[in-house]
Amino acid sequence: MKIKWYGTATLLIDSGGTRILIDPYLKPYNKKLPHVPLKEAASAEAIFITHPHLDHFIHVGAFTCGNVKNIYVSKNGIERAQKHGIFHELMTPLGADEEITVGDITVRTFQSRHCKFDAAAVLGIVFNPLTYIHPGRVASILKDLKQYKITDDIYALEVSCGGKSIMVLGSAGMEKGVSYPTGADLLVFPYQGRARMHKYILPFLQTFRPKAVMLDHFDNAFPPFTHNVSTKKFLPAVKENFPEIKAFVPVEDEWYEI
Repeated sequence: MKIKWYGTATLLIDSGGTRILIDPYLKPYNKKLPHVPLKEAASAEAIFITHPHLDHFIHVGAFTCGNVKNIYVSKNGIERAQKHGIFHELMTPLGADEEITVGDITVRTFQSRHCKFDAAAVLGIVFNPLTYIHPGRVASILKDLKQYKITDDIYALEVSCGGKSIMVLGSAGMEKGVSYPTGADLLVFPYQGRARMHKYILPFLQTFRPKAVMLDHFDNAFPPFTHNVSTKKFLPAVKENFPEIKAFVPVEDEWYEI
């Protein structure tokens, strides 16, 4: 099993020639970010949406030009796709506690929660001069974001094949009372939304106890609401608290064997 990160939360997972794509997004609000190779991404047989927020869902139709047979997203996501004219003919409702097979890959879904932004993150936007330099652009992003609100339709995904498993969190949150699987070969953790992410990640590592952890979503997808999150404290924090867990920051558009 291998995994590739395309930026923001977009992931391509390959196992035995079967591919699934997770949370595809073209990053239109920051032209400096690398382009997503659509042809390769569209080679997936299925697309899974962890939650139908703008940066996980809005461009799903652009990725259906190849081998994609099904798009799995919440009922809320399908309703929003229909409302906003997003390609929805291949969409299948997705909920928590489901198990879906795509070729040799099995995907299990678990109820999750969105990351709760802390005061430091919010104040960083409010007092950032860039927030006020282009007010029209800021207003446009806010309008787009409001069109893709989630309720409780956010899921963590366990992707497994051939005795290997990858746990994917679409956002840095957990639902109380859910028994998440432990011991995955890889945990993919979204490193955005809090001022001290290297501390915030530690309870997740305690809960999931993965063999390895990889970051995503640390790029600047929505300036000025986001920024390039520094990852320099991530590796030391994991080494100090969980020396048995391998930690790495992926390079965009590179395969990683699991």
